[in-house]
Amino acid sequence: MSYNLLKGKRGIIFGALDENSIAWKTAERVHEEGGTFVLTNAPIAMRMGQIDALAAKTGSQIIPADATSEEDLANLVEKATEILGGKLDFVLHSIGMSVNVRKGRKYTDEKYDFTAKGWDVSALSFHKVMQTLYKADAMNEWGSVVALTYMAAQRTFPDYNDMADNKAYLESVARSFGYFFGKEKNVRVNTISQSPTPTTAGQGVKGFDGFISYAEKMSPLGNATAQDCADYTITLFSDLTKKVTMQNLFHDGGFSNTGVSQEVIEYFTK
Repeated sequence: MSYNLLKGKRGIIFGALDENSIAWKTAERVHEEGGTFVLTNAPIAMRMGQIDALAAKTGSQIIPADATSEEDLANLVEKATEILGGKLDFVLHSIGMSVNVRKGRKYTDEKYDFTAKGWDVSALSFHKVMQTLYKADAMNEWGSVVALTYMAAQRTFPDYNDMADNKAYLESVARSFGYFFGKEKNVRVNTISQSPTPTTAGQGVKGFDGFISYAEKMSPLGNATAQDCADYTITLFSDLTKKVTMQNLFHDGGFSNTGVSQEVIEYFTK
């Protein structure tokens, strides 16, 4: 169901890879709600995904960009505002990657070149994106910037590896940059701490299927799906949340505030 929440609004969506990705679902929902946008991803990620199909479906253009490259980001923002016909109202940062996880390196045996690369892609890129937007004065007043995160930034999930550190840094950037973006330009910056979701990136984490099942049993409302997250993101892009900023917003069916559930107790007392 559409409510025209984003009618006339323009933006950039980072990270749509395939129909399982939260960015993909969000792009579809933005389109349904009347928003227009450009899609972007790293050239290598675009070769792996099906972003052309999403662009065709939503009538959007694609601008390849490496989110760790200041030059690429400056070009992206300049072209996006030209294509869309004005300043931006929303930006979604849905980017995450750990080379240590991909290479099977344990947290206690990190290769730090891998760590630095993953941090640059997953966390520092969020600062680079916002700094580019800020310096170009590319956001409209009351615009909204959202990044996706995970509760491993606050609590230990052993197999989440160095991505936990990346997400903690990402959330700190949201608060710190959110202050300046809010104070000086009335732009909102928030992170959504999503349930474990079977995206391409999520499924690369060891033991992920088991953890999804555990989180489902722990969450009073059950896990939030990628589609649920897209719906929630739309509210943060809309004018209904103008005074929400610098927040890490848990979207996890209640998992983050549940000590233990009856289902888990029963499982261990069989």
